[in-house]
Amino acid sequence: MAIAPHSSILIIRRDNIGDLVCTTPLISALRRRYPQAHIAALVNTYNRQVLEGHPDLNALYAYSKAKHRQPGQSLAAVYWDRLKLMLNLRAQHFDTVLLASSQPGASALRLARWIAPAHVAGFAEPTGLVDLALPYAAPGPVHEVEDVFRLAQLFGIEGGPGKLGMAVDAQARERARAALGARDPARKLIALHISARKPSQRWPVERYAGLMQALGAEADFLLLWSPGADYHPQHPGDDAKARAVVDAAGKLALTPYPTQELRDLAAALSFADYVICSDGGAMHIAAALDKPILCFFGDSDAARWHPWGVPYRLLQPESRDAADISLDAALRAFRELQSM
Repeated sequence: MAIAPHSSILIIRRDNIGDLVCTTPLISALRRRYPQAHIAALVNTYNRQVLEGHPDLNALYAYSKAKHRQPGQSLAAVYWDRLKLMLNLRAQHFDTVLLASSQPGASALRLARWIAPAHVAGFAEPTGLVDLALPYAAPGPVHEVEDVFRLAQLFGIEGGPGKLGMAVDAQARERARAALGARDPARKLIALHISARKPSQRWPVERYAGLMQALGAEADFLLLWSPGADYHPQHPGDDAKARAVVDAAGKLALTPYPTQELRDLAAALSFADYVICSDGGAMHIAAALDKPILCFFGDSDAARWHPWGVPYRLLQPESRDAADISLDAALRAFRELQSM
């Protein structure tokens, strides 16, 4: 089915941060294919900042999931705001809604149908209710970027995906620049992101400290983490872990920089020459900013989720627990990354 050059397309991707980052090559390919089209995205408030300021989007819409509601915000307010947003989208009469996920789920399909576009595009399985459909038959193990990019075929787009992309907020970048202060430009800046949602992805404090001691003669460090207490029921943070890393760093050139919002994380990462982190959203953001990455993988699929489009070294032990990655292995991998 042909899509008119001046069509309006709404892309729905409403899951995790890394998943949305991995969708950006598809968004850019749609813009190249349809330079005059109105292209918008519907995401959630948790991942929205991934696409804020994206040059290939005309509009960005976001709704709150119940589990992401703000303190003091009632469930009724969350659902009322969502209803108003859906009415707004429905009134725009989109030509096509694209479910940009290999497994969009029944709720995403309901959203698409409620918006009432002329066509719903996506993978045919498991719903069978998508009228502009691509059969889901993954050609063996593929990266998430490659998998979701297969949907480009529905729009007559040939070839493979390009690099990830993410805009950096100018004000957030100035805040990060001020935090870093004056630095010797001859010294590299290594960003260490120590937070990981899954316990199996977490590398221990003492090994981060040991890696800094091994590299401290040649580099400065930027310490990044999700702020908050580790016992928070919805959004556990790593303040205690960060304090332990700072204490272990001693007199090394280390700038602690907690990032409450994605725009601040992206801004801070934009200054780094190298990034060391676990598998997760921060890793994909670093890849979108074209940073060389040393990454630690625990119990996750490295073939599907490794850094896309940038030099990287990936460590994953047989135990699939990142805590079993040794300091020596990390240091060797980082030296290999430097030589790439």
